[in-house]
Amino acid sequence: MNEKNLVKSVCMDANEIERSLTRMAHQILEANKGAARIALVGIVTRGDLLAKALARKIEEIEGVSVPLGKLDISFYRDDFMTHFAPEVHSTDIPFDIDGMTVVLVDDVLYTGRTIRAALDALMDIGRPSAVQLAVLVDRGHRELPIRADYVGKNVPSASDENVRLFLEEVDGTSAVEILAIEPGSRAGSAPLGGE
Repeated sequence: MNEKNLVKSVCMDANEIERSLTRMAHQILEANKGAARIALVGIVTRGDLLAKALARKIEEIEGVSVPLGKLDISFYRDDFMTHFAPEVHSTDIPFDIDGMTVVLVDDVLYTGRTIRAALDALMDIGRPSAVQLAVLVDRGHRELPIRADYVGKNVPSASDENVRLFLEEVDGTSAVEILAIEPGSRAGSAPLGGE
């Protein structure tokens, strides 16, 4: 995880993350009357890992394997030109999204700009019948009129703080932390493998 002097608080531990994902899976199934026409698409780099976990939980609950994909929004970001070397990942949506209810999954909802970029990227791929948003953490400070349909936890934070998700499979531990933003840095997701 991070240097302890930057960590202000741990708002979710591994058990709380697990319980939130279980609750969110139930909510997704209830709102969509089952899993028949839903697909999960996670926004890389942490949303895709959460989407995988939600897909496992939906299969445990409903006995149905839902289509699962991952979406890279690097070239759709409105600050793309200000990043000289954006970290590019791959989009992998191995199914037709036309007519599906796509549940976009992300780790932390902040300004809404990541979700706007994800919607643009998704519409370039196909025409879903509906798009819903599932986020593990909603930290507030929206700059665009975007609201999550499913939220693991609302975490009030200051604009000079960073709210980051760390996951066992890539960081060695699972937690959501509020951190001080280092001078010269900006709020954003943790790089894979922590700092």
